[in-house]
Amino acid sequence: MSVTTLFHCSDLHFGHPAVPEQYEAIETLIQERKYDVVAISGDVSQRARAGEFQRAREFIKKAERVSHTIVVPGNHDVAWWLAPLGLGDANKIFAKYRKYISRDLEPVLRVAGATFVGLNTSQGVTRHTLTWNVRDISIIGQLTRAQLERARAEFEHSRAADARVVVMHHNPVKGELSQRHGLKHTQRILGAFAEMHVDLVLCGHDHQEAVHFIEHTKRGTVISTSGTISNRSRGGRPSSVNSIRITEQDIEVSTLVWSNDQRDFVAGPVKCFAR
Repeated sequence: MSVTTLFHCSDLHFGHPAVPEQYEAIETLIQERKYDVVAISGDVSQRARAGEFQRAREFIKKAERVSHTIVVPGNHDVAWWLAPLGLGDANKIFAKYRKYISRDLEPVLRVAGATFVGLNTSQGVTRHTLTWNVRDISIIGQLTRAQLERARAEFEHSRAADARVVVMHHNPVKGELSQRHGLKHTQRILGAFAEMHVDLVLCGHDHQEAVHFIEHTKRGTVISTSGTISNRSRGGRPSSVNSIRITEQDIEVSTLVWSNDQRDFVAGPVKCFAR
């Protein structure tokens, strides 16, 4: 039986909010377990500063010693103030991310048993991401039809039995504590994912761990939302990451939760879903 192992983390926020003991524990975990893939769903920095990206780059390079990696930007990785509402050079808002992390904002990774398609939901401040809530400025994510069509084309080149995995930053399901979607037009986008036969979505942004199953007519999509590895957890909850096992029959998501007593990530809830 083909098995693909996956480590999913998000919202590392290298910079002032980062907790060194926690990301060092993650680095050790990745080296020991040697996952097939390490996926980081955005916000590797706090203020899109060069030093923050440099530390994130070290983290990614260590993971690449033992695993394939895929990374997408989060809203904190975008210097949106350099081109708000399209005023200015839009290329500048991703300049440091491209310099230190990856030139590709929407990478594609193909491994045995799975295809991963990165989608950049972090577009900065545009008219499409504005809401009536001032606090939403630079927070809300979006996906365009062109991005969805590109994802569809990438998945059409996948092997028939491969799991189809989307990696993006903003959460398409309301957070339990926040009661907010991070992504605009979530029903339309989840519907598009269903039509593409997406098995798994890896996201973050909400700073609270969650695992959801979105039922469709013929099949469902698992949503893995990783918590943050920083001091910015929602509601004072502990930091968390997700360890995922994919087979041709099912997807198992195990949440690993930070324990102050053990100074390590320990086993938390486990959910398993048929593909």
